[in-house]
Amino acid sequence: MNTTAIDSAASVPPEFLCREEAPPRNGTLLGFWIYLMSDCFIFASLFACNAVLGSNYAGGPTAAEVFDLPGLALNTALLLVSSVTFGFAMLEMARQNKRAMLGWLAVAGLLAAAFVGLEIHEFLGMIAEGAGPGRSAFLSSFFTLVATHGLHVTLGILWLIVLMVQTTKFGLNEANVRRLQCLSMFWHFLDLVWVGVFSYVYLIGVLR
Repeated sequence: MNTTAIDSAASVPPEFLCREEAPPRNGTLLGFWIYLMSDCFIFASLFACNAVLGSNYAGGPTAAEVFDLPGLALNTALLLVSSVTFGFAMLEMARQNKRAMLGWLAVAGLLAAAFVGLEIHEFLGMIAEGAGPGRSAFLSSFFTLVATHGLHVTLGILWLIVLMVQTTKFGLNEANVRRLQCLSMFWHFLDLVWVGVFSYVYLIGVLR
């Protein structure tokens, strides 16, 4: 047996395809997708509750009696347009145009704030007319679903304000770009949920 060849092969230093340290991988976007999936389960459960309880009026007002569809159409338009303006902000971010991006984000935040304000006005008006969440199972499921969505939008507005301040101070660095991408997914997700709320809870609820 030729041990010389074995010894010389063992003394050869190993060859590596990459001689540098691998860059750190950030799992923020993947983690945020997982969070959005968990939020999908929350809203799916609330939609299911409304589907079961949506016609249990307990002698109280029906959906056709308490919902103001023209006002809701305006509210829906505000949220959908805010999603469009957020998309414009992301385009400006890709162009590294910080000033234009902040302007579009401000418009998106104001539209979303108007949406939340009209939603609160709707709730207060219904409660004043005796159609509060404790009046019937239908109203309990309605208030729970719509208020949960409104809470998400409110938190999104606060998140938006924080990111606008951070971007103004630190610029479009890698961390801020990643956070804005996460907020963009969150923002559009809430718009999709609201399309379901408006279509199923309001429109179909009135037709029941």
